[in-house]
Amino acid sequence: MDQLIHFFEKQDPVLAALYASLFTWFLTAFGASLVFFFKGLNRAFMDGMLGFTGGVMVAASIWSLLIPSIEMSPGTNFIKVIPASVGFLLGALFIFGLDKIIPHLHLNFDESEKEGIKSPWHRTTLLVLAITLHNIPEGLAVGVLFGGVAAGVPEATTSGAVILAIGIAIQNLPEGLAVAMPLRRLGVSKFKSFWYGQMSAIVEPVAAVIGAVAVSFFIPILPYALAFAAGAMVFVVVEEVVPETQRGNNTDIATLGFIGGFLVMMVLDVGLG
Repeated sequence: MDQLIHFFEKQDPVLAALYASLFTWFLTAFGASLVFFFKGLNRAFMDGMLGFTGGVMVAASIWSLLIPSIEMSPGTNFIKVIPASVGFLLGALFIFGLDKIIPHLHLNFDESEKEGIKSPWHRTTLLVLAITLHNIPEGLAVGVLFGGVAAGVPEATTSGAVILAIGIAIQNLPEGLAVAMPLRRLGVSKFKSFWYGQMSAIVEPVAAVIGAVAVSFFIPILPYALAFAAGAMVFVVVEEVVPETQRGNNTDIATLGFIGGFLVMMVLDVGLG
């Protein structure tokens, strides 16, 4: 772990953000590649893995983003929490806006329940876009932390950014499979299912670089940017991930998966950070 952190410390922070987010994308691609080896997966297992994804995202929002945002903000009491509060709200509203505009369809939902503006796009495209929405705040979160490192903010550390990237990468593995396997069940070829699955995370490196560059040039926005990423991720969990796990008869499994994901991310952040 020390060697990994040392490697990233030697890199330009924007380049480090790109490398870290490419790793999170790679884990998504690896998860999607499992479609070549399995004809199908148990619905309970998939719901548990989606719950795990939600738990990781919420824990990362708290320990990797919100707490550092508050710690680096000036002032005391209510004044100190204003940047985190404003950023958190704006992040949630940002994804809310995308959710209303971009046509998409959540996993385990019927086609009649697609969201966003009306479009003639195929169910395959709508499923991929739904997961792509998940990945925008994840990439942004990684980039913002590395941007904070570039700005020399003490609360933003390379180790914290690397740990966040590892946590997101871990939950991206089942996320890639969660895209590829339903597409395969729809009759899409194995290769196309894999291709669409890995493409759902290609937005992460783009968002990471944008976040890192923005914070590098505008240091005062860092507390807002961290909370912005947190608000975006929590909105995704509550509006998309959790409902997707509650459509079958596996609510307990999904909930335990959420608890497991939360614990894994909390232990990684506190134990290694």
